[in-house]
Amino acid sequence: MAQEHSTDMSLSRRAMKAELLDAETELRLAYAWRDDRDEAALHRLITAYMRLAISMASKYRRYGAPINDLIQEAGLGLMKAADKFDPDRGVRFSTYAVWWIKASIQDYVMRNWSMVRTGSTSSQKSLFFNMRRVQARIEREALGRGELLDKHQLHQMIATEVGVPLRDVEMMDGRLSGSDFSLNATQSMEDEGREWIDTIEDDSAQASDVVEERHDRVRLRGWLAEALSSLNDRETLIVRERKLRDAPRTLESLGEELGLSKERVRQLEAAAFKKMRRHLEQNGAGAETLLN
Repeated sequence: MAQEHSTDMSLSRRAMKAELLDAETELRLAYAWRDDRDEAALHRLITAYMRLAISMASKYRRYGAPINDLIQEAGLGLMKAADKFDPDRGVRFSTYAVWWIKASIQDYVMRNWSMVRTGSTSSQKSLFFNMRRVQARIEREALGRGELLDKHQLHQMIATEVGVPLRDVEMMDGRLSGSDFSLNATQSMEDEGREWIDTIEDDSAQASDVVEERHDRVRLRGWLAEALSSLNDRETLIVRERKLRDAPRTLESLGEELGLSKERVRQLEAAAFKKMRRHLEQNGAGAETLLN
């Protein structure tokens, strides 16, 4: 704990010493990174706003996550913001970065709150971080009016207040109230009691499902091969390199190889997919499955 606190203080001190960027400098750095992939510009941008990331991370310490992990997640959110930031929109980078930093921290907190996934939708996330606060306020106000709310009334009022479905409130209340238990725990205190894991249905694939999946995979490959045969050599190369490789090539690298601009390669790629989709639809194949 002492070492974590020391690391936290060290990161905070370094962040506080970082330069403060004026709007003009910030814009110049953002353009340098977006247009030229200037890593020195990215480093300056990230370093300047790391104090913002640390400040936001510290607000989530009450959820029990190590502060160093929270800061790391905040930093990842800051880097995502820098990568996606469009300086042409006329918005300050700090304003844009706040959303990405917050989203990154909240995703980390929710992933580590329990071994069971707590939620992923926007309504579930809003409930996770606001439900207890809203619930406490509603109960306090009801008590002030001399009212005693039952659980259903309380859940309904929370759902209305937060603007989420009632079922999400009921689910989140159960998640936040419970704790993780081992599936190897016995159902009773007796020595021969069954473990909870013994009650779980085996959901492994049945032999018939495996055969059917293999058959479908062969059919899909056949459809894809037929669709590719409708393309010319250049279109086939672009589709293979962009969509069928484990590590897809960039538009820039293909443009250099073919002597074309990045935009022209993108247009050819779109045209190739349109041609493949038309071929698949004419032959009754599943275009949506293959091309989406």
